[in-house]
Amino acid sequence: MRVDGGLAEGVEPARGVTTGSGGEIAAAWQRVKRRLRAELGEDVFASWFARLELQEVAGGVARLTVPTRFLKSWIESHYLDRVLATFRSEADGIGSIEVGVRGPMAPPRAGAPAPKPPQAVRPAPSHSHPAHDAAEPERAGRPSETAGDLGGAPLDVRLTFDSFVVGRSNALAHAAAERIARHDGGPALYNPLYFHAGVGLGKTHLLHGIGHAVKAAGRRVIYLTADRFMYGFVNALKTQSALAFKERLRAIDVLILDDVQFIQGRSIQAEFGHTLNALIDAGRQVVAAADRPPTELESLDERVRSRLAGGLVVEIGALDEALRASILQSRLEAVRATHPGFEVGPAVAEYVAKAITANGRDLEGAVNRLLAHATLTGAPVTLDTAETAIRDLVKNREPKRVKIEDIQKLVASRYNVSRSDILSERRTAAVVKPRQIAMYLSKVLTLRSLPEIGRRFGGRDHTTVLHAVRKIEKAIGEDTALCDEVELLKRMLQD
Repeated sequence: MRVDGGLAEGVEPARGVTTGSGGEIAAAWQRVKRRLRAELGEDVFASWFARLELQEVAGGVARLTVPTRFLKSWIESHYLDRVLATFRSEADGIGSIEVGVRGPMAPPRAGAPAPKPPQAVRPAPSHSHPAHDAAEPERAGRPSETAGDLGGAPLDVRLTFDSFVVGRSNALAHAAAERIARHDGGPALYNPLYFHAGVGLGKTHLLHGIGHAVKAAGRRVIYLTADRFMYGFVNALKTQSALAFKERLRAIDVLILDDVQFIQGRSIQAEFGHTLNALIDAGRQVVAAADRPPTELESLDERVRSRLAGGLVVEIGALDEALRASILQSRLEAVRATHPGFEVGPAVAEYVAKAITANGRDLEGAVNRLLAHATLTGAPVTLDTAETAIRDLVKNREPKRVKIEDIQKLVASRYNVSRSDILSERRTAAVVKPRQIAMYLSKVLTLRSLPEIGRRFGGRDHTTVLHAVRKIEKAIGEDTALCDEVELLKRMLQD
């Protein structure tokens, strides 16, 4: 599918690389992805855009690729115009974009010889750290034979229990995962086992670790992300093979589901619930992960939420400094295996571990930047160079992650209504005002997109959220008392 954007009058679509070089186009594409991450939020970006790659720009057409047809369809249906507008603001002459599905071969690294004309730009795939979430497990490693036979996503060969760095914040989750994986018969333990945490804290790593251990024990396992599950079910309906799809899922020993918060659609959720019930009732193990507890997955059917909450629910906490230092040391050792001359002194490592507090992915990015400095300049890595290299990672981290659920609870309490009132369809003045204030605070205090905020407020449309935000913004400018009230709520949420 192709989307065209109208060019200004008198401006002809550019031919080839419009900004002068493949390097500039690649840099513009990285800026596009950074803007999408900031505007849509980390969770939405990781699920829908982390695997979106620029293949080439030619004749004013930017050709993008994703690994699955489901991602292609979803991006085309929901985000194509936004990607085009963002790309055009970063690179002159981008007239349209096309999204395709790439083959199983990973694109060559930047700078490697390519069969395309000189204007082709093929950015190198990024690498996730083995001690945190793998944003795109099918990008690295060979597919698990068991998972492949069942149509699941491949397991990343790097994400095993041996490579997982254990600390105070994830020790319980790690112990539960290993216990499940080593279980050798009898009734399933902690069924379902449910992990929840923010981005880059280790959920996906543990899921892959369980998958590898179960497979090594000769048991049947399938790992599915939310998009894989939805695509598989929709495709089965289209090909009239839904019964075979259901039987295949329910015949396994361990079902692993990632990014449960993104499962959408009434029929898909119903099948998801039936699958959970069938597996759990049959004594088969279910392991799931999401970015919040089951009770806060408002977009999911209440029966599904109840089923997920009925087992062991484990939160993986933020990385403390000791754990960040261990993860950083582990990654540095892995890099030295392929770059023996790469050295990072204790003072630099300590600075990086203290400065980057968000998640393991940022630590991975810091190591990659330090490596690039050392290999490209030939100069030693010092504190000054480290500070320059990771400046944006430090600058962009959030001091505190404010959750939409916390905003809803605080506002409800402040205005003497219930949280269910705020999420309901009630339109009385006593409910509408706190609901709009909660939507406004969700927009200004979180990185969630308007559609995501709408979903978290009882499945409302993004235009409803936008109306609420604009109305509160206007009211704050006119009503001093309301302005003070909103500022107080902000401080209470951020303290």
